[in-house]
Amino acid sequence: MADFLPELSRAVPRLADGLLVTVEATVLGAALALVLAYALGLLSRSARPPVRGAARLVVEFFRGTSLYVQLFWLFFALPMLGFRLEPLACGVLALGLNFGAYGSEVVRGAVAAVPRAQTEAAIALGMGPALRLRRVVLPQAHALMVAPFKNLLVQLLKATPLLSLVTVPDLTFQIDQLRSSTGATAASYLLLLGLYFGLAVVLSLGMNALERAAKARAGQEGGV
Repeated sequence: MADFLPELSRAVPRLADGLLVTVEATVLGAALALVLAYALGLLSRSARPPVRGAARLVVEFFRGTSLYVQLFWLFFALPMLGFRLEPLACGVLALGLNFGAYGSEVVRGAVAAVPRAQTEAAIALGMGPALRLRRVVLPQAHALMVAPFKNLLVQLLKATPLLSLVTVPDLTFQIDQLRSSTGATAASYLLLLGLYFGLAVVLSLGMNALERAAKARAGQEGGV
């Protein structure tokens, strides 16, 4: 511990850089996952069997294969096909594809949970499919999505240490460098646990605020 604290003070700039990379990977991966979740979730409810089947195939593939293997395939195998991505881009893409597939089930389930009477009323008012989705279905479904999305976001954050395996200098990578230089394994990884816990708490608080706002907009009990 005597060697750990002085080395920790010298490593603070590197740890800050690693923390920034972890936050960047989390935010970008979550943004990509959100886009894919909505696209695949809505396509999974398409009335056209080929569209619905293709969406379900993509979802089941990325849900049914390991994020670890997906990341390694993008980093090691994709260049053999002539496409080379930066390590961070590989990580963001892997996180977005994997968690987007899981998120699509959240979207599909939330949309399906909106009472059919709401859709029928919108049809009676002459609303087209796109307008019904935008003005009636999604505002009510959003309130149902936020809590599951919060869980997925925290899970995505906890998956970011995998990026250190493909040379991304994230928080885990920098902490491991600190552990190697000091030999203080317990202290280094305890610090890492604390930092990830702090990030998870911040994300949870933010998503809780979004959930309250979504419920308030939908006129549901428990909104702000």
